[in-house]
Amino acid sequence: MNSRVSQQADRRPTPLDELRVVEISDRLAGSYCGKLLVDAGAQVRKVEPPQGDSLRRYSATCSPVRPGQASPLFCYLNAGKSSLRVSPESQRLQAELGGADVVVLAVGPARSAELGIDPRRVLAEAPRTVVVTISDFGWTGPFADRAATEFTLQAWSGCTGFRGDPAGPPISIGGDLGEYMGGVYAAFGALAVRRRVQRGGPGEHLDLSMLEAITAMQSSEWLHSQLLRVPPIRRTLEVPSIVQAKDGYVGITMVTGQQWLDFAAMVECPQFEDIPQLRFQIGRWEYRDFIYESIGPWFAERTVAEIVELGQLFRLPIAALGNGATIRDMEYMTERGVFVENPAGFHQPRPPWLMWECGPAPVRDTPELGSADDESPWQPRESGTAVPDAGLPLKGVRIVDLTAFWAGPAATHLLAAFGADVVKVESIQRPDGIRYSGGMRTDVEDWWEYGWVFHAMNTNKRSVTLDLGSEEGRGLFRTLVAGADVVIENFSPRVMDHFGLTADVLLKINPQLVVTRMPAFGLAGPWRERVGFAPTMEQIGGLTWVTGLPETPPVTPRGACDPLAGVHAAFAVLAALNFAERTGSGQQVELPMLETVLNTTAIQPIEAEVFGKTLSRRGNRGQGGALQNIYRCAGDDDWIAVSVCDDGQWAALARVVGDFGDDELATEGGRRERADEIDRVLQDWFAGQSRDATVELLAAAGVPAAPVGSPSLVTENPQLRARGFFESLQHPRTGPGLYPTPPFGLLAGQRQWLLRPPPTLGEHNEDVLRDQCGLTEAELEHLAAGKVIGTRPVGL
Repeated sequence: MNSRVSQQADRRPTPLDELRVVEISDRLAGSYCGKLLVDAGAQVRKVEPPQGDSLRRYSATCSPVRPGQASPLFCYLNAGKSSLRVSPESQRLQAELGGADVVVLAVGPARSAELGIDPRRVLAEAPRTVVVTISDFGWTGPFADRAATEFTLQAWSGCTGFRGDPAGPPISIGGDLGEYMGGVYAAFGALAVRRRVQRGGPGEHLDLSMLEAITAMQSSEWLHSQLLRVPPIRRTLEVPSIVQAKDGYVGITMVTGQQWLDFAAMVECPQFEDIPQLRFQIGRWEYRDFIYESIGPWFAERTVAEIVELGQLFRLPIAALGNGATIRDMEYMTERGVFVENPAGFHQPRPPWLMWECGPAPVRDTPELGSADDESPWQPRESGTAVPDAGLPLKGVRIVDLTAFWAGPAATHLLAAFGADVVKVESIQRPDGIRYSGGMRTDVEDWWEYGWVFHAMNTNKRSVTLDLGSEEGRGLFRTLVAGADVVIENFSPRVMDHFGLTADVLLKINPQLVVTRMPAFGLAGPWRERVGFAPTMEQIGGLTWVTGLPETPPVTPRGACDPLAGVHAAFAVLAALNFAERTGSGQQVELPMLETVLNTTAIQPIEAEVFGKTLSRRGNRGQGGALQNIYRCAGDDDWIAVSVCDDGQWAALARVVGDFGDDELATEGGRRERADEIDRVLQDWFAGQSRDATVELLAAAGVPAAPVGSPSLVTENPQLRARGFFESLQHPRTGPGLYPTPPFGLLAGQRQWLLRPPPTLGEHNEDVLRDQCGLTEAELEHLAAGKVIGTRPVGL
């Protein structure tokens, strides 16, 4: 750990001192949102029903929770909060809402009405409150009142439909990842609008759709189909991905063509270099048998440790797979002190951010149910009349963006959508690699302008090219930094060291700057120099271990942790910006991607420690007591995802299917005991049903169900279309396209989220360098001639 952090850890303030939050939630997303805010220093009052939050009794391994005690997961998510039991429409509840800065309401509109909570009423009585609602489909649209689970939402989003061997079923991501994604989005949105409130602007009802948050976990495959003119993507697995070594599984991730060539050299298979299609992941599927037959003997002769060590020498993202029993003892965790003690008697990952001037709140006790019932409500804050039109929440924030690939651009994509002025800095020597990783057009000259993930994650930004390897480029960069509020980068740590542009240097230029760094494995520690992408983190952090069929190797979730890390970074940026604007002190913020993943897989090492049980793969059945699976329907490779969460939904499903009259199945325990039998009956029934008609039949009965389709076709989803999740932009090279927006309904008075298409390389060199650096036309021509700036990659 950075010594500057560790020496001050006990004395540093939290970044969100005095923020007041009321949380009403019985789902992971709401609880995780509250946890993120608690960790950053907020006071969170959790309103629970008389019987308590259902998560108090939840165990992913179905281990018994002692009566009167809270489950380990509940303790992880709710340590440091206070607990209130208040009845709907009570004066106490209304008083609590009126005294809060932020209200997190993780229910749909119908349940909210039952609780007597109307965001419009809250805002009418306290116009500067931020009300964040978290619901499956959002509060508007044709699906707003449908039943859903993360499992069915993954299917609706397309996330499930492109993962798995075509010879078997599609595979959902294990571990409730989407719930954590929704939680961090909600926390970000709360801080963004709160910033506007602190500047005299109005509060807001932020309507978060879990479907949209989970759709953000897939790599905008509809743009892939459009831009590269390829058919809708069908399900495959990465090749190679999870490979059996001498003593266990090894996880492999290769994004660039150069990494594939280096891998071929490492495994001593020069024949791979002769097949151009193998340089792209999308081209390896057709050669999968050839690849695995070629590399199998090499891996079988070596241990996992030997292969990982050799992979580092070749600078390849290769990792040992982690699970609940092994994660805490990994070298990275022990040497960096990642796991800290929870007073409930187990260890949990620390918050995924480290700041120079601020520290997280200490992990405090988990509240007993109703322990704060006798406390007085917060008094409403004094507030003048809100400015009716204060613009977007992050209006006036200036960001210099050095990020590349997916995770970093996902952070600045969100910040830009909420109003920040983001200048993306690339170079013609090394453009953002996601412009052409994964496939490229061969029929256009400017093929680097067609990368679909680049398009999705870089709307609303301006592009500048600067060669930071030159003194002129670094000088211009320093000028941009002097006028910025935030600099953000996700290079390996040595890159900024090499350029001489570390946080110490940048803070001397601009003492109020928030310098945000997103290394894969931290700026210090035993894995500092390792290479890693999101799938690497998924492999190490346990997500891969719980994804896939029990009888086959684990399946990597396919990069969903890139946007997860990005949204965590955007949240941390706003927390540090809040501190900088209150105190005048900038600082470095470090967000190792691995640690964001560990915060979302914490239940695995926690339940292994508490209950001695290690979560593993259960196919599409998931963890805990819910009944769920994916079933094949009549038609050409048509599949349906179905969940049953309670006895009422089971009764509804039984009425539709008509083959379940056994009273033993009326309870969760009975269904769990006979899950195989239930599956056989459902498999037979669904095999004769039309997929889409059956989805509607089950939805009408109140049973969570969804079609499992290609992520390329998600633009046809009626709920996403009705909510405006896709917005149309005209790109100067590629023409019109549908682009993803943040997973919130439009803000009051807002017409659209996206105002600018993704930039072409160096498109805004003249505008930015003239306006912010004062360059003349002659100076710009000089820089272009010296290749300090430009609009085409070098050598083309």
